[in-house]
Amino acid sequence: MSAHIAAKVCVSLCILLCLLKQHQIDIHAPIFVQRPRTSRQAARSLRLRSASSLCACAAAVALLSPSYALKRMQSFITPFIYLLWSHLIFSMDHRGSCSDSVLQPPMVRVGPLEADSDRLSLSLSWRVNRSDLEGHVYEIQILRAGSHAVVYDRNLSLPPTECDAYTWTWTSDVPLECLDHSVRVRQFYNRSVTSSWSDWVTNYGALAQDKTEMFPSQKVLRENTSAMFCCVPQRGVEVTKMTFNNREYPLLSFGASRVKAITVHNLSIPTTFIKRHSVSCSSARGQIGHTFNYVSFPPQRPRNLRCITSDLIHVVCSWDSGRQRDPYDGNKQTHTLHIENWDRGPIICSWSSCTFPASPQREHYNISVMVKNQLGEETESYSFNISDRVFPLVEVVRVRLGVSQAIVSWAVRGNLTRLDFFCQVTTDPGSVIRRSCKSARCQVRLEHLLPNSCYSMRVRCSSSGTLWGQWTQPVSFTTYPMVTLDVWRTIKQLSDPHTRQVTVLWTVHAPGSAAPVHIQGYVVQWSQGGQNRTERKGSAHTRAEVFVDAGQHDITVKAVVLTGSTVPAHITVPPDGGGTVPAQKRLSSNAAAGFNLSWHAADTATCGYTVEWCMLGCALPCTTVRWLKVPQGNNTLALSPRHFNAGCRYTFNIYECTEKGHRLLAVQTGYSQELQCVTPPRLIEPVQRTSSSVTLEWSYSEDDPTHPGFVTGYLVTAQEVGAGGGEDPFNIFVADPCSKSVSVDGLQQNQEYAFSVSALTKGGPGEPTRVTVKTLTNYSAQWAKILMPVLLLLGCAVLTWPRRRMIKKIFAYPAGMNIKTPELDSFLHETAERLQAQEVEQCSSCDIEVLITTPPVGGAEPCPGSLSQAAPHTGYCPQMITVLWDKPALQPITCITNKTYLLTQENFCEAPELLIAIPV
Repeated sequence: MSAHIAAKVCVSLCILLCLLKQHQIDIHAPIFVQRPRTSRQAARSLRLRSASSLCACAAAVALLSPSYALKRMQSFITPFIYLLWSHLIFSMDHRGSCSDSVLQPPMVRVGPLEADSDRLSLSLSWRVNRSDLEGHVYEIQILRAGSHAVVYDRNLSLPPTECDAYTWTWTSDVPLECLDHSVRVRQFYNRSVTSSWSDWVTNYGALAQDKTEMFPSQKVLRENTSAMFCCVPQRGVEVTKMTFNNREYPLLSFGASRVKAITVHNLSIPTTFIKRHSVSCSSARGQIGHTFNYVSFPPQRPRNLRCITSDLIHVVCSWDSGRQRDPYDGNKQTHTLHIENWDRGPIICSWSSCTFPASPQREHYNISVMVKNQLGEETESYSFNISDRVFPLVEVVRVRLGVSQAIVSWAVRGNLTRLDFFCQVTTDPGSVIRRSCKSARCQVRLEHLLPNSCYSMRVRCSSSGTLWGQWTQPVSFTTYPMVTLDVWRTIKQLSDPHTRQVTVLWTVHAPGSAAPVHIQGYVVQWSQGGQNRTERKGSAHTRAEVFVDAGQHDITVKAVVLTGSTVPAHITVPPDGGGTVPAQKRLSSNAAAGFNLSWHAADTATCGYTVEWCMLGCALPCTTVRWLKVPQGNNTLALSPRHFNAGCRYTFNIYECTEKGHRLLAVQTGYSQELQCVTPPRLIEPVQRTSSSVTLEWSYSEDDPTHPGFVTGYLVTAQEVGAGGGEDPFNIFVADPCSKSVSVDGLQQNQEYAFSVSALTKGGPGEPTRVTVKTLTNYSAQWAKILMPVLLLLGCAVLTWPRRRMIKKIFAYPAGMNIKTPELDSFLHETAERLQAQEVEQCSSCDIEVLITTPPVGGAEPCPGSLSQAAPHTGYCPQMITVLWDKPALQPITCITNKTYLLTQENFCEAPELLIAIPV
């Protein structure tokens, strides 16, 4: 009976244990992690051995009596399962199985934790099975002390690997010195069966003994990140406040731990002189801890890495370091250069370059530059062939100077005789010249340079034609000056017909202004009488007087200089052939355009034209002659107005250049700007006059070259003088400058007139000459005025004589009758109507005067115009009416004068006078 019970128990226990392992039931979960002890390991081994014995026993019974085992197991399996489950919970640390090799993977064996407090990282290593073709899946848990909470629980998939061990790194958000961190690992087999958990591996935090500790302390933190600062106080001290840069932040707690912390986001580099931030913590009694940390940025990867050599002996590598660091940045950075297959180790470099010696027999190099600081490291690799990275350096530069060219020679530094070079020479100003050199020494000729000019030259070379070495420092040089002369001549015929005076003129042209040109003098050579003659002039002279005969002569002028070169100038004096002077052509003035000269092209001109003028204008003698040469094929010349004075006449002599010398072709004269004349005309007196006209004559030199403009005519003005002289003056224009007289007609007799005469130019009328002339009295017209009424009355008397009695009855008054004033007025009115006399309002000028006087004792003078000398009792002065029609100035007019006389008893007076002016 006992055997059966034992068999039941063994079989049930074995089946239960196998089921538990198949369902991955883990009953081992410690609530606090401590280092494993020897007694616990012994108990664990014992339990494993007991479980194995039970499994063996159950298996034996099942093999001996299978049917019996099955029947009995069905009735006892449930109570035994509950009993075994309770036993395992309270007494077993089960880590085995029925068959470890088949049902459960082995427990992961982990190595010690490696902590990096600067990077806040924990590294854990364990061995892996290389025979697994499907890879590995692990579950990792991290437990943080204080709260005893799992802060990390993730599955990690690893591909198949050839390595025996794997290292996993975890980064903490809390400084590792603040709290303890424990890690354990287990493996998944076929993604369903797990191994047992490994033992907890713990990294212990700091334990404050004598004073409070703060973390991180004096570390370099990354810019633009968040950081947690913790305070680990002594036993029995409670942290109440933490500050960052004197600013209080909320406290963070970790369960029952005394440790407190704060989190600061978005760290920035301080702008103070010392680049650090301060952190402090306080208790109820005051500050208990203080520290500081730096903030910086991680290293940047080198950019544009390249290497060159100038002599195949030393290799210089350079790169762009990127963002510059502050000199007082606490994050010190190093640069090292690593060369593949190099037995000398890494090379310490500067901030952006590095130099290492080249191997004589090595062509290809693989290098890498590593930049490292406390926040990380960056690496950049580069491969090159040293023959393709040759940047030759030009060592010697020499310049041999000339007037318009220079020869530049140079040498290349280093032992580069086995290489061919391409070199570039650039001039400023100028262009770039490329020259191929077969050796380390080379030269080039710079052409088309300007004389007496400064140039800057540089040289660089290349061995491949694509990668060029550095330019040399600029080498400055100045070309030699070149002096040329522009020669002209003036010819004057002397009293001796076989002798002419030739004045040789020259101007100096020395292009460039880099250095002053020192001219020692001039040499003038010509031939006379079959002999060559020479005359030397000083450096201050620009003319020479030469006397030649009537033949053709060649004259040469050459400047003498210390440095540089000079070009002799030649001019030919033509033979004296007389000839006629061309007529002058007047030029129209334009102050803005200056002078625009043009002439007919001459077929005989073989070497162009020469335009000559005097800079003093019309002044004589001319001491300043200017000339300008016009090339062949061009017959126009524009001269700027800034070289000429307004109101000054200039005469331009245009010569054609032939093989026998220069011949006068045309003469043109004009003004750059015409002004008003300042010299008035001179009137010729006495002035001719009549009763109705005045003839003015004057003298004036209209072709005088001193005039400020061409005289185009004259302006004559006339104006009446006297009480009625308020009328506007009238003008007479004389368009012909050679016509110097004018007659002014249509004037009133016995009247004064003011006349003025002025010369006209394009600039307007000039200074006038003034004269006052009075017209004569026309006596024949006066007699006609008197005789016409008399003859008219005589004719009337003869015609009315036969009817005199009837007329007497009409006009005679009865004897003794006194005529009263009203009767006289009626009589005068009736007479005026018969005579059709005008009213006062109808007269443009009316003067009526009635005189009632008593004649003096000795008699009275008769009224003007009376026919009798008897003294009148009553006098009546005439009424004069003048009617003027508008007419053009200076038109002849005809005057008609009618007078009416009234006969009184004893005499008659001149009655109304009607003057009518009618234009012819």
